[in-house]
Amino acid sequence: MSRIAIIGGHGKVALQLSRILSNEGHAVTSFIRNPEHAQEVTATGAAPVILDVENSTTAEIASALDGHDAVVWSAGAGGGNPQRTYAVDRDAAIRSMDAATQTGVARYVMVSYFGAGPSHGVPEDNSFYAYAEAKAAADEYLRASDLDWTILGPGGLTNIPGSALIEVDPVDPGAGTMTSRANVALVAAAVLELPETVRRTIEFRDGAVPVVDALTAP
Repeated sequence: MSRIAIIGGHGKVALQLSRILSNEGHAVTSFIRNPEHAQEVTATGAAPVILDVENSTTAEIASALDGHDAVVWSAGAGGGNPQRTYAVDRDAAIRSMDAATQTGVARYVMVSYFGAGPSHGVPEDNSFYAYAEAKAAADEYLRASDLDWTILGPGGLTNIPGSALIEVDPVDPGAGTMTSRANVALVAAAVLELPETVRRTIEFRDGAVPVVDALTAP
């Protein structure tokens, strides 16, 4: 059994991830900002802990992560406010990486998005620009860290039932990148068990290959 921390524990992916991990016998701590979400988190088998990462210091996050074996970043500002997007998706994410390093939680999984990076191509007048910039900065910071990181890049998220079938690094993303949130949760759970996914950026979409086979294919 591992102790796994999920930051952004009330998100749609995070709730499914905590249920998967809890069912596998892991001890899951889900960090949430709103106490009203605690009951929904508890129902997944996770232990809810109130932590406002946007306004928490690195030391406060490190204290919260102490004793865990891995951390999954699944938080987000939700768009709409560029200032808050940078505060959460870039600055708080980076503080969580520093906190994980400080407290010795080496395994770190970042839920990003398909196409993230400095060359994201989103124009400045697009409402998605702040998020694209924030995620690019956070992902690059994580890659430069000493953490045992994995960055997940799912395509456009849907709420359709998970198939447990994906395609990794599709060569024709123009054909569509729709990805079930349930499949994202399955991938996040799988990479925590697969050392060969450490220090990899994995872009994926719904596909036809079982998750573990797709993640471990040469």
